[in-house]
Amino acid sequence: MSDKYYTVDIAGLKRDLLRCPLNDEIDIAALIIFGDVELTVHSASELLKRLPEFDYLVTPEAKSIPLAYEMSRQSGKKYFVARKKSKIYMKDPVSVQVTSITTHGVQTLILDSTEGEELRGKKVVVVDDVISTGESLRALEQLLYKFDCDIVARAAILSEGDSNDRADITVLGQIPLIKK
Repeated sequence: MSDKYYTVDIAGLKRDLLRCPLNDEIDIAALIIFGDVELTVHSASELLKRLPEFDYLVTPEAKSIPLAYEMSRQSGKKYFVARKKSKIYMKDPVSVQVTSITTHGVQTLILDSTEGEELRGKKVVVVDDVISTGESLRALEQLLYKFDCDIVARAAILSEGDSNDRADITVLGQIPLIKK
């Protein structure tokens, strides 16, 4: 493959990920699951095989929503999305802030209190597409702890960079931070 792509093995499924500049010294390999049904279905199935018993799935908006949906469909367990903006239908939204390497500036993650109460005290799996710095994961955990959730697993398709050494996450493959 060319210098434009990074090839990754995702539990036996190969994908060529576009290299995107993070800064002048480092590229990241961009995993985009939107529209890749084969990857989404495969990843959901493989992650579910590796997870403990759980009651609900929770994911941050937006790129990991297809994965959470498919995991929900295959497992029969409901999923929730921590939104980036409050919606008029939300009653007493609860929020936390996060900075991630793929989004410029500070983001907000929000759960409706009604959803939070449904999650209260339940076994929850946090789902994301890629865990890199872990900041989005940490923010989502802070949000869930406000509802006394029991986070039983953290799952993603890929880990990246320093997160490749984490033993507390369930992933299907790893990608490096690519030095130029």
